[in-house]
Amino acid sequence: MTGQEFGPYRIEEKLGEGGMGVVYRALDTRLGRPVAIKLLRADAAISADRKARFFQEAKAASALNHPNIITIYDIGAAEGADYIAMEFVPGRTIEALIARKGLPIGEALRYAVQIADALTKAHAAGIVHRDLKPGNIMVNSDGQVKVLDFGLAKLSASEPESEATVTIDRPRTEEGAIVGTVAYMSPEQAEGKKVDARSDIFSMGSVLYEMITGRRAFGGETKMSTLAAILNQEPASLSDAGAPVPRDVERIIARCLRKDPARRIQTMIDLKVALEELKEESDSGRLDAPQARRRAGASLR
Repeated sequence: MTGQEFGPYRIEEKLGEGGMGVVYRALDTRLGRPVAIKLLRADAAISADRKARFFQEAKAASALNHPNIITIYDIGAAEGADYIAMEFVPGRTIEALIARKGLPIGEALRYAVQIADALTKAHAAGIVHRDLKPGNIMVNSDGQVKVLDFGLAKLSASEPESEATVTIDRPRTEEGAIVGTVAYMSPEQAEGKKVDARSDIFSMGSVLYEMITGRRAFGGETKMSTLAAILNQEPASLSDAGAPVPRDVERIIARCLRKDPARRIQTMIDLKVALEELKEESDSGRLDAPQARRRAGASLR
């Protein structure tokens, strides 16, 4: 498809693909600017539900004006395919940056504060991301984070109490459908229950755990065994996972990853403030493992 004209866009390079779309770098020939074009997959186009989620991504993200959230430029159809045109972010995903080694604590906190700030904005607008993961977070050359893919987001205020939303190779006649990436789901999302902003807090804890350790908080050989780990197991301590960290950092991640939503950190703004305090202490050199009780940890008791 490289070099092909697609409406007002000229496709230049394939960037990646996911469950619902293929993403290309393209040129907006009207404005002469680079964009990222997500095309709805041909097999997804036959599903009204998947098509609705594809366009819901554009509507959810376009409603949010924030430096750490991807900007949506356009939505439409051309050459028989549906598309979303969005800001092109040159850089690497958190997933690529982590590799198998994890990130230095200061770097992880710098990114985490920005992610939390973006989600604070989304939650204030009643939007739950529902698919936060390292592959959905870009970092540009200046270290600025951009949160992508609000395709599974739902307006939390309008979500019916009875709705349980996933699809993990289960018959459609079963109650509930699981939507999201299995390894980063909250327990309530994995069970197909109603989710709110606290589900994103759990996912944020999983992302932060992986940023520091280079390992997933929950894993299994199959999707179902991973779901079982999320529902029934606790992740290894960060030290046991090979990443000795200050106790306050481990405590905050543990609070994010509690199975019961009522026992987690309750709002993203509280998590953001706690992370900011830890980042300040890290930047000043005052954050170290022996000092167990810092104000960030204490403020979340």
